[in-house]
Amino acid sequence: MSENPDHTEHGNAAIARSGEILRTEVGSGLHGIAIAGTDDHDEMGVFIEPPECAVGLRGPMNHYVWRTQPEGHRSSHGDTDLVMYSLRKFLKLAIAGNPTILLPLFAPEASVYTATDLGAELRDLAPAFLSQRAVERFVGYLDGQTDRLLNRGQGSMPNRPELVEQYGYDVKYASHALRLGLQGLEIAEHARLTLPMPDADRQRVLHVKSGGVAELDTVLAEIASIRARIVALLESGATALPAEPDTDRISAWSIDAHRRHWHSHHGF
Repeated sequence: MSENPDHTEHGNAAIARSGEILRTEVGSGLHGIAIAGTDDHDEMGVFIEPPECAVGLRGPMNHYVWRTQPEGHRSSHGDTDLVMYSLRKFLKLAIAGNPTILLPLFAPEASVYTATDLGAELRDLAPAFLSQRAVERFVGYLDGQTDRLLNRGQGSMPNRPELVEQYGYDVKYASHALRLGLQGLEIAEHARLTLPMPDADRQRVLHVKSGGVAELDTVLAEIASIRARIVALLESGATALPAEPDTDRISAWSIDAHRRHWHSHHGF
């Protein structure tokens, strides 16, 4: 992927690639809501840092980024955006319930591009990350997308004025908010995250994303209704989710995973 001299690249590619344990599709394609001819291709990976970065004095390498487009240019159809996180950084973000970070843990096998034995073990840990805290993060991200949709807050102006001109509102922001609500509700109700989205939910999000809902107020009302259902589940204690992720289990596995990787790759 380094043939285009105008691409964007941050971080040490050699460290990220040599330590890679997991890489999957993320983004609209994974959710099942990509629209042919319009969406780019997103991937996320996880790598284990060498000892000199994790425990030595070289300093941590938290992530590596590669994008088809040059810095400051928006990705478009046919472009690839790849972000790779060190295992330590990935686990911190996943424990916090970051909706995007959780995706590689639940991606179907067809969307998994690389999975070493350690990568497979990480995916097996997926249920340990789901918690009420994660659901709260989904609600927070939903609110953020809604604020951008409504131009609320500093720096929240739509970056897709062509969609506003065509449909009357930014249908991508609206579809993202709706998707986050539906996925947060699924986690709260069933302690799972289905990818791609269940068909009825997927079709509803696609309907909004493709401009099929003319009135913004209609979309906002649905988003608000789903959000209220999530909050009610959390506040009533009706969800089976634990309050927090199983950090002890995740941390113990991380320590062991680093030891095994360093032993096999660095002779430690």
